Amino acid sequence: MLADKPHILLVEDDRSLSDWIRDYLLAKGFQVSQCFRGDQALEHMQRLKPQLVILDGMLPGLDGFDVCRKARPQYTGGIIMLTARDEEIDEVLGLELGADDYLTKPVRARVLLTRINKTLNRQSNEVQVTRSSTLPGAAVNPQILNFNGLHIDATSRSVSLNAKSIKLSSKEFEVLWVLAVQAGTVISRDSLISQLRGFEYDGLDRSIDLRISKLRRKLGDESRDPVKIKTVWGKGYLFAPDAW
Repeated sequence: MLADKPHILLVEDDRSLSDWIRDYLLAKGFQVSQCFRGDQALEHMQRLKPQLVILDGMLPGLDGFDVCRKARPQYTGGIIMLTARDEEIDEVLGLELGADDYLTKPVRARVLLTRINKTLNRQSNEVQVTRSSTLPGAAVNPQILNFNGLHIDATSRSVSLNAKSIKLSSKEFEVLWVLAVQAGTVISRDSLISQLRGFEYDGLDRSIDLRISKLRRKLGDESRDPVKIKTVWGKGYLFAPDAW
């Protein structure tokens, strides 16, 4: 049935490329909607509520990076950025703004399909993590965690520190939740990425490091010598439950 097929919004102003990607994804069993301008993309995302957005970096009206930045506070689906420039600064910027993945043009069909499936699988895994994660001793409500002044609510996806609301992106919240439900345990990058993105760490993915860096800043953790979300060199990250 059509309703069972994942819905992808393709935001690309090169119409021949957009049509080629659309036809390929339709043949692979996806629903596909097209948008050709950045200043129309946000309205399409709100109205269509796609599971995933393929977003070109350079668009008329509003560039893709600004679309990603403006969409992320409300949009919880996957975002894959496309760009014609193979530069690390674009990749870092896209990930910092909330993109899940990043591809450079020319687009290779099989690579695009693999990235789409991994992003969709990661979203499914995140839901499972949120539903199943519990903290020993927190039997009253496993969806709410409290560490002295830090309050984390998975149901409303809200965070407060010392009664002050902390605004986190959806991806930042997911990293915090996975770390917090395993408080006191060192979690490797491989494990974090497997839980959050649904595939093994390849030694190159930097999105987890970027999100943890932003988490520390928003939660008042010292970036040079963090004590709340610690880096255990060579092993991974540790959420310190007694540091709040």
